[in-house]
Amino acid sequence: MEPTARSIARTYSDRVYPDPWEKVEDYQRVQAYAAEHPNAGRTAVGTALELPAGRVRSWLNGGRPDPVRGIKTASANGWLEPACDMAGALVELLAHVLAGGSINETFVPAITIGRRVDHDAIEDAFTAVGVDTYRRHADSDGRATELYPATDASVLGRCLVAMGAPHGAKTSLDAVPTVVWESPESIRRRFVETYVAHRGAYLEGKATTRIQEERPTSYLKDLHELIGECVEGNISRGERALTISADAARELGLS
Repeated sequence: MEPTARSIARTYSDRVYPDPWEKVEDYQRVQAYAAEHPNAGRTAVGTALELPAGRVRSWLNGGRPDPVRGIKTASANGWLEPACDMAGALVELLAHVLAGGSINETFVPAITIGRRVDHDAIEDAFTAVGVDTYRRHADSDGRATELYPATDASVLGRCLVAMGAPHGAKTSLDAVPTVVWESPESIRRRFVETYVAHRGAYLEGKATTRIQEERPTSYLKDLHELIGECVEGNISRGERALTISADAARELGLS
């Protein structure tokens, strides 16, 4: 699904609210009541809405719960229930993260530069969703160079998680995210091209390519079906890998 206020809120954790979306709703109730009763103090508002006066006081004095701030940032960037172009850009960025990146414990997404996916391609993917990038590990021995957002990084990561990206370990993902299947054909094609560019192994002297996945069989089956919908060339599925024929690889722009 595309990022919504509810799905973004539920990427947060809270000591009081088992469902952080309920905290957003309570905050909205407080703001609405205060607007209708401008002379009501925190005790009166809390009593009317059956909320602790201490919680209400913070919200009446300009404080905002973390999920509310995240939703506001996502909306300002166009990531919340995005328009067509932004929706496509987010799905393409999702492909980069699933195939060649990760989202860490603080929800910051990072994408690794590879043989077929260079710095400019990844930077363009971030630019398309409205953020600049920083680079890390460029001069590090044995560590892959990564790009990550320079602004609003954790909120962007939360939007991607709301779309189906795994938070932390990627191997648990058991299906291609629903948002990909629900996207127009052209966007699904971009997702596939990006994914295969990252994951397709370069085989010296061969035009075929191979994608190895350490994920559940259901994910590999989904991926096989998705790629097969986008190309006419043959895609074969083994126990842990897909083999993309030379014809299919050429269709996807691989060399």
